[in-house]
Amino acid sequence: MDRLRGLQDTHLLLEVRLVLIQQLLEQRGFVRVRDLAERFGVSTVTVRTDLQLLEERQLAFRVHGGAMPFNGARGERTFEEVAERQAAEKAAIASAAAALVANGETIVVDVGTTAAAFAQAIVDRSDLQDLTVLTNGLKIALLLEAAHPRFTIVVTGGTLRPKQHSLVEPLATDMFRSLRVDSVFLGCNGVSTDGGVTNVNLPEAIVKRSMIASAARCVVLADSTKLGVRTLAPICDLDQVDVLVTDAGADADVLDVIKERGVDVVIAEQPTIRDRRTERGYAYRSSGS
Repeated sequence: MDRLRGLQDTHLLLEVRLVLIQQLLEQRGFVRVRDLAERFGVSTVTVRTDLQLLEERQLAFRVHGGAMPFNGARGERTFEEVAERQAAEKAAIASAAAALVANGETIVVDVGTTAAAFAQAIVDRSDLQDLTVLTNGLKIALLLEAAHPRFTIVVTGGTLRPKQHSLVEPLATDMFRSLRVDSVFLGCNGVSTDGGVTNVNLPEAIVKRSMIASAARCVVLADSTKLGVRTLAPICDLDQVDVLVTDAGADADVLDVIKERGVDVVIAEQPTIRDRRTERGYAYRSSGS
């Protein structure tokens, strides 16, 4: 009887843990194996078994170092749905990436919430002058408008994708075929050592490839939850990436391999609480979304 009760208790604890993990997945969009092990006081082997069970139930999708929600890994969420996810990390990445921009340059800014945070960060750099910014993102263009006339903002044209407020083919890539810009600041859904840089939707991946072809430097903006992840549509191989800007939560082993492939890695540190009170533009502002 005691043994039976013990087995029942063990099963109950497992199910409770699985429910809690699922809740964390929905709240955060990504969970790490080591973080879950510390949180629940179990081994990393146990956590991986838990994640395997959730994947078998189609409640999670395992990636390098952790897991994502099943739907989030296989589908595309709207700009507004993901605007607050990893917001502090995105803002830190944006600030670090903005430091890579110089006066008089011509740059391309991609679509997405990390790109939007970057757009806000360069607007907040009052020292930046004579910058020409090309974008296929309507949200991005509206954020950049605050820096006019310091910035010249050029919208590519194309066909609207409402989910990301982006412009895609037809007519979105024509401009890039005839231009040579200094840098492209690129968002994505995954960066992996085997799959390179990837995205969840094909139309935007096509435009991103045109952006890269027009740029002398490719800077990828990806928070740590996207590292080790490979999604549907390939954008480019790692050897086409010059700089990866990510946050301090990135897996060191993954970063080592990326560095070995010739990519410069910038780790964005989040400001202290005092810094957050004084640094204008640190918190991501979504311009009405």
